Amino acid sequence: MSVKPRIAITTGDPAGIGPEIARRAAEHPDVTAICEPVVYGASTEDELLVFDRGRVSAAAGRAAYNSILRAVSDTVDGRIHAVATAPISKQAFALAGLPWKGHTDLLAHLTGSPRGVMMFYSDPLRVVLATVHIPLAEVPGVLTQPLLEEVIALTASELPRFGTLSPRIAVAGLNPHAGEHGLLGSEEDRVLRPAVAAGAARGIAVSGPFPADTIFLRAVRGEFDVVIACYHDQGLIPIKMVAFGRAVNVTLGLPIIRTSVDHGTAFDIAGKAIADSSSMVEAVKLAARLASAG
Repeated sequence: MSVKPRIAITTGDPAGIGPEIARRAAEHPDVTAICEPVVYGASTEDELLVFDRGRVSAAAGRAAYNSILRAVSDTVDGRIHAVATAPISKQAFALAGLPWKGHTDLLAHLTGSPRGVMMFYSDPLRVVLATVHIPLAEVPGVLTQPLLEEVIALTASELPRFGTLSPRIAVAGLNPHAGEHGLLGSEEDRVLRPAVAAGAARGIAVSGPFPADTIFLRAVRGEFDVVIACYHDQGLIPIKMVAFGRAVNVTLGLPIIRTSVDHGTAFDIAGKAIADSSSMVEAVKLAARLASAG
């Protein structure tokens, strides 16, 4: 791209820290040097007066949804080149009568995508989540072989956009010690290994399942380019341990570029001007980089 890409920055839940970090990111010299940031949603003090800062509400949930809707629409229509989103509240969405559990499933719906997959990207570690915002008790039932095969294939096809042409993919086990040959769980033998074998048969450099208590460390040390985690916290705990504030949430499988922060709404510090905007800055920078690469 010969001119600077236009990057939408949505302000997220207006009762949280989203407006603050969105404003800071839009004004950051590292951001303005590589893109033209366009803020979507309430961001000025006057605009924020109608919301009860630090409190979950239906009004704030609806406002966050509307800003995402406009930003995605403009991106699909070509007026914007990528979207970087500030955090939303799942509870506020529910109070507003919205059925989506977060950005990932909402963006898949808005763009007509069959599946959106969440990846957390950082220099020391990259993690893809096979399942996202569901109760832990439901994970074994949702984590099917077809689902995992799809996530493996999508990861292999999308990682080259980030500079990894032939990604080495590791799959984390669901159970302790990756099931210990069936002694500690059967999902590895019934679901994970067949999905890994199917991916390898298609020429994908995927292996596993490996015990989750060591595979992320092996990836940080350079043995793998990305780890597929079976569930939300399995993947987010290690990425936040090694790269909190620097990691970027990226949605794979969309026809548009979307990045986001690696944290939540932080209602407890909303309006206090102490929120760290580092992850928001990194999210916009990565969105701009991906947009510029075409």
